[in-house]
Amino acid sequence: MMDWTDRHCRYFLRQVSSSAFLYTEMITTGALLHGNVEQHLAFSAEEHPVAAQLGGSEPDELAKCAALVEQYGYDEVNLNIGCPSERVQRGAFGACLMAEPELVADCVRAMREAVKIPVTVKHRIGLNALEDFSFVEKFVKTVSEAGCRTFIVHARNAVLKGLSPRENREVPPLRYEYVYRLKENFPGLDFILNGGVSTAEEIENQQSRVDGVMLGRAAYHQPWVLADDGNSRQLVARKMHEYCEKIVSRGVSVRHVARHMLGLYHGHRRARLWRRVLSDAARLSRNDPALLLEALDAVESTSSKEVPDERRTQARPIQVR
Repeated sequence: MMDWTDRHCRYFLRQVSSSAFLYTEMITTGALLHGNVEQHLAFSAEEHPVAAQLGGSEPDELAKCAALVEQYGYDEVNLNIGCPSERVQRGAFGACLMAEPELVADCVRAMREAVKIPVTVKHRIGLNALEDFSFVEKFVKTVSEAGCRTFIVHARNAVLKGLSPRENREVPPLRYEYVYRLKENFPGLDFILNGGVSTAEEIENQQSRVDGVMLGRAAYHQPWVLADDGNSRQLVARKMHEYCEKIVSRGVSVRHVARHMLGLYHGHRRARLWRRVLSDAARLSRNDPALLLEALDAVESTSSKEVPDERRTQARPIQVR
């Protein structure tokens, strides 16, 4: 979810759901150690509970970055061992680290020694042609012995050569049964299931088998699946208008917020109109927070009835990656 779940996206998702656990986009250790820490880690207090996700493979560097995450007030620091992109592989971290569980354990141990907040790991169930359950079982056992208590499991293999990041989210088969077996074999650990879940009914069904569910792009494109009972799209849009008024005065472009809100009316008969108004280049060029109210008025004045929402439930959305 790099370039997706930034602070504006997370603030928006928090208006949709008061309880979903939010995650940052993956932040590399190099970006924090040699870049603009404030730009990467600053967030609004309203985002809590929120976790920062790190990418790296050097224990000392990850420990320093975890300490920064804690200093900024995050509720959790997550280590990404699931991203299969070539750019991440060139940095020798992400999914390729599943082949080195002892190194991942060293990273977790160093991070835990540096912070008091929970250190969690996000990973795949296998690597390339390594599809046997014993592979991921050994990975979890090794990393848990370093003190990790929560594993966010994308229930697909990571294929490092021959598949794009998008294909890695679609082509390798989902094996939810591996996540269920991990929960059975390690009852003292928490397992959050990720991959392929996109509806409230699926979330509810999975939560009867595991400790939680993480949504990534599904939550981004159709965020109302996470909505609190009694919430309304109109209320969310008005809250985001207030938010835009505050940040525009600090030099932030409305465009950086509006792009994350295109899915708010997913499932509504006027969803296309909502997206068209928010994406209008002429309107965006004015950099006026009133754009959100214009889009809201266009949708609500055209039709007062929505397509019935899906049943809603609580979940842990993504990122996040």
